[in-house]
Amino acid sequence: MGRVDGKVALVTGGASGIGRACALALAREGAKVVVTDVQDHKGEELVGEIGAAGGRAIFIHHDTTDEQQWIDVVAAAERQFGRLDILVNNAGIAIVSASITQMSLADWRRQQGVNVEGVFLGIKHVLPLMRRGGHGGSIVNMSSVAGLKGSPNLAGYCATKGAVRLFTKAIALECAAAKDGVRVNSVHPGIIETPIWLSIVGSGPSGANAPPDLDAMSTIAVPLGVKGVPDDIANGVVWLASEESRYVTGAELVIDGGMSVR
Repeated sequence: MGRVDGKVALVTGGASGIGRACALALAREGAKVVVTDVQDHKGEELVGEIGAAGGRAIFIHHDTTDEQQWIDVVAAAERQFGRLDILVNNAGIAIVSASITQMSLADWRRQQGVNVEGVFLGIKHVLPLMRRGGHGGSIVNMSSVAGLKGSPNLAGYCATKGAVRLFTKAIALECAAAKDGVRVNSVHPGIIETPIWLSIVGSGPSGANAPPDLDAMSTIAVPLGVKGVPDDIANGVVWLASEESRYVTGAELVIDGGMSVR
């Protein structure tokens, strides 16, 4: 316990799935947490849960594609806690398309907006506050195994997650050159049981009106033979947020049961 004691963390898309697990884990380890999401009810419930366990957290409604909302969120975090030490750029969506020729430009742009532009805006507006604090910081960008290898019917998603992977490395070098003490890394989950799979209905063998069977997929695609859970990712994020990873920047933390190396 206390691995990020005294630090302040901002987790986007924090109301459910991997983001929720990250917020809970960071709070357990001593961080004050700013949870942002468009799911207000779930976000408020999570803040209540963190408070009931003795932690401190606030929830802010946040569309990560809106630059003014980023400005407002960062200002609110500074007013409430005085600093930001950890940014988890977790908010993301997945849009499935039977073929890239059938994907609408609107869907392509929407996915780019959330998965890439949201990460860009987060770093653009959080980094100055981290630097003003003078304590360094840790930025964790949520990519995916789909940012390392191709996936049919998810070409748009792969494009965004690949962009996050290389954007992370570029910003890691910028921060290193600035000697600001900020480390920047990406996390690459494999098949993790989260609500995002409900948004890609029809991508599995069970039929067009049902989400994929994650257990069956994992048996086939994952060397360890089982799906992951959000806590598997959150544990890695806490490590990257803590001083235990003080010498790690520009890296890819792959948490996928061996899926990407098969």
